[in-house]
Amino acid sequence: MSKPPKLSLAAIVASATPAKSSRRASPKAKAAARTAEGGADIVRLDLPQNLPQHLPRNLPQHLPSDPSPRRAAATLKERARQMSVYLEPPVYDQLRDLAHAERTKMHALMLEGLDLLFRQRGARSIAQLTEPEEG
Repeated sequence: MSKPPKLSLAAIVASATPAKSSRRASPKAKAAARTAEGGADIVRLDLPQNLPQHLPRNLPQHLPSDPSPRRAAATLKERARQMSVYLEPPVYDQLRDLAHAERTKMHALMLEGLDLLFRQRGARSIAQLTEPEEG
């Protein structure tokens, strides 16, 4: 038993588009009619020209215009490392409840806990670790 043929997007669009032709048809309708006749329109999206050459050209448009590390206003997501923490459900629920009661985020409470751990062990605090270096 052979597999059914795969439908292309052009074939799906062509089958959903009415076959009426009009002298005042819109460009989209004309393109759909050409697609139904067997020809396909190729659409080229313009990408920013300032992307580094080593990055693929099909990256999302929301990339920063200056990807260099010297940007001063980088977001936490851009400059920080991400890690996963697995919490038992009662621990997670208690942390979530504390954050809700204090009208803060769970992330802020976890950072506060890390700061207490660092202080207890005699290590530098988060504020000391993240202050800008003078030089």
